[in-house]
Amino acid sequence: MGDVMPSAARRLARFVIGLRLDDVPSSVVTKAALLALDTLGCALASTRYDFGRAAVQTAERLGGPQESTLVGSKVRVAAANAVLANATLAHGLDFDDTREDAIVHTGSVAVTTSLAVGEARGASGTAALEAMVAGVETMCRVGLAVPGKFHARHYHPTALAGAFGAAAVAGKLHGLTEDELVHAFGICGSQAGGIIEYLADGSWTKRLHPGWAAHAGVVATLLAQSGFTGPETVFEGEHGFYRAFAGGFDARRLEELLASLGREWELERLTFKPYPCGSIAHPYMDCALRLRELHRLRPDQIADVRCRTAAGPVDRLWEPLAAKQAPRNGYAAKFSLPYLLAVILVKGRAGLAEFEDEAVRDAEVLGVAARVSYELDPTIDYPRQFVGHVRIRLSDGRLLEERQDHPRGGAEFPMPRDELEAKFRGNAGLVISGEQASRVIRRVNALATADSLRGLLEALTP
Repeated sequence: MGDVMPSAARRLARFVIGLRLDDVPSSVVTKAALLALDTLGCALASTRYDFGRAAVQTAERLGGPQESTLVGSKVRVAAANAVLANATLAHGLDFDDTREDAIVHTGSVAVTTSLAVGEARGASGTAALEAMVAGVETMCRVGLAVPGKFHARHYHPTALAGAFGAAAVAGKLHGLTEDELVHAFGICGSQAGGIIEYLADGSWTKRLHPGWAAHAGVVATLLAQSGFTGPETVFEGEHGFYRAFAGGFDARRLEELLASLGREWELERLTFKPYPCGSIAHPYMDCALRLRELHRLRPDQIADVRCRTAAGPVDRLWEPLAAKQAPRNGYAAKFSLPYLLAVILVKGRAGLAEFEDEAVRDAEVLGVAARVSYELDPTIDYPRQFVGHVRIRLSDGRLLEERQDHPRGGAEFPMPRDELEAKFRGNAGLVISGEQASRVIRRVNALATADSLRGLLEALTP
């Protein structure tokens, strides 16, 4: 008999355990540090908001050993409870990174878990970066195996893939054996969840998804280390993760993703966000901004706006159209293309201020949003493509049109380092001083050679 192919969970576990930072290309290590900086800026900014305070207060109440720092707080709690809050903070403003095809937000899980568990374990910066890379690569591949299928079944991909990414991070830092990490992945399959019903009313549950996933991954690691077992065929099994949450999977695609471990780096393909809202919308927003600036558009000149879209994002960004044209609160506005295009066309910007509840009631913006609609374009290969297209008909009959084939901030259209550092300073500056923000940047840039995480974590406390 020939050799039996190891399970997907075992192949992932072998990759995670064997990963050494010295074997990772320098460009990937550099981007991992940028991912850490971007994630921490988003987390710091979120501490100013009600949802952020609720997450931190809950983690404080859960407590546990004082081993891991809560971002923006002097309180330390058990690592699993720290990531519950910190990952929620990191994703809560929808300003964090995305891996497009998989539609997963990696830093909110991998960075926060690495720092929390790394602090608890007394890890070096090198070990923390290794774990981050392992977590991102694991999480991306879990999502990339079934592009678009999680959303089609009403699940948020980050909520599902995140636990596996967090288990990879925590398992590496805890020094799990191969068998233990396989069991941890098996346990994660029974902790997965995260429905997208938040779209109905702009409630906060999406913000929690990375926090709960990271918490689950850390708990799964501790359970496995204590001898608890999980199914080895968690991914490909007859009752496994992909059949349960995606309705099945392409075995050939999964094999290609597993075979590329250690040779291709999904971390290099991450997209950083220039706007704090759903990443699928960003190319459309860039198109609208260029049209506004090029033609010096005024709101009263705009007769209507028509966009081409793939079918996949319609239920999240376009429908029900009347509700999307008048989102009920600032969080709902982040997933409303009519609002996002209107605020760009009217104000020329879409920063955090444009997603305050009061801001989304602006009559001029809503007037333009009411003129925004869409048509289906079957040639857009979503989610492999995040394409933006905007056609504006002016009141004098002229037609203006723009298309963008990739979101800004990704591999094809990168944001330069100085822009990412400025984004970090803008976010972090909401709660810490400019000097402190500079200290965080220096600490993150030196993470690969740092003996300890202490200096970085101290710099995150106002």
